[in-house]
Amino acid sequence: MPQSQGPVQRLWQAGKNVLMTLLATGETRLRLIVLELEEERARLITLLMLVGISLILLMLGITALTALVVVVFWETYRLQALAICTAVLLGGGLCLAWYCLRLAKRRTLFVSTLKQLALDREIAEGERQESGNDR
Repeated sequence: MPQSQGPVQRLWQAGKNVLMTLLATGETRLRLIVLELEEERARLITLLMLVGISLILLMLGITALTALVVVVFWETYRLQALAICTAVLLGGGLCLAWYCLRLAKRRTLFVSTLKQLALDREIAEGERQESGNDR
């Protein structure tokens, strides 16, 4: 004949169940954070490699284009050609630098984790309000 559990044992078991649920939820959230970090690292490495190669190619192309423009206008408008090329290159560089700063300020890290934690909070608050209304 099995012996029924006393109130202390039931309370102890309920506490263990809550703790196990909290640990499982925490583990899931931690795995999501790690996954997002790995994805972000891979994306950043790819992005840096592509940016580096693009910068090298653009630098070579702009140098060749500037030399071509100066050679074409060497006899008549060499100073104007150099001034226009310089202004265009500096203006483009400043515009791209401004755009890069805007992109860098955009927040993308842990977006999924933060959404999931907000959803967890909403569910917990909803359950708390329901239990408060039942009383």
